[in-house]
Amino acid sequence: MIGPFAVVGATGGQGGAVVDALLAQGQSVRAVVRRRSARADRLRQRGAEIVVADITDRESTAAALRNSAGAFVMTTPFEDGPAAESAQGAALVDAVVSAEVPHVVFSSVASADRHTGIPHFETKAETEAILRDAGVSYTIVGPTYFYDNLLGGLDDIRAGRLDLPLPLDTPLQQLSRRDLGRFVAMVLTDPDTFRDRRIDLASDNPTLEAMATTLGRVFGTSVRPYSGRAADIGSEDMRAMFQFLTDIGYDADISGLRSSYPEVEWQTFAQWSAALL
Repeated sequence: MIGPFAVVGATGGQGGAVVDALLAQGQSVRAVVRRRSARADRLRQRGAEIVVADITDRESTAAALRNSAGAFVMTTPFEDGPAAESAQGAALVDAVVSAEVPHVVFSSVASADRHTGIPHFETKAETEAILRDAGVSYTIVGPTYFYDNLLGGLDDIRAGRLDLPLPLDTPLQQLSRRDLGRFVAMVLTDPDTFRDRRIDLASDNPTLEAMATTLGRVFGTSVRPYSGRAADIGSEDMRAMFQFLTDIGYDADISGLRSSYPEVEWQTFAQWSAALL
């Protein structure tokens, strides 16, 4: 056994998936959390070490990452905005350097390196640049749209309506959190293979119409897809993202990922949906 591997945001969706994958391999995990909570306590009961740190605080984060075998880190723009996310990214990279982390995996977003102008893509691109210039061993993963984003509208889906601001026939590359966790665990335990690489991740690319058909089969009812307009979204960030997804879209190499990393056992949208019952 090697480790511990430090996981920032361990009680969240992405960090939690990484913790799950590492624990499933029998690895030692240090869960870095913002506060003690019931979720953190459940991780402790599963064998993870719990360390409290604020990722905007370089010193506490460096202390949490010190003497780890590797680390998974991420930032978020959805609490305090893009400027705060940029500050998070700079603080995290400083902490990684100070703690002398052997290898760090940064979760960015797919297409952040394509100069999209989408606010939270651009802030992640800033962190990517800081990380590349920091002289540390790193891998950048770029998740596409998560399947789990649909869970916020699950009641409407069960009632027969699936809403997304995309054309009905536009493929949307999406990612299973489970697959993200498994991929990151693979990187952390084999860093030499992935050193200094940036890899966008997607599990499947169904259209809105295909998603509605699949969900209807799962729930045994008719689910109708409703295509909204990106221009009608109130949030500037989300409006820009869905306009990009409508006009251009992510370009993760799904077939290449499946052939190169079969051990992830990439979940199709249908496989993920079947677990909703």
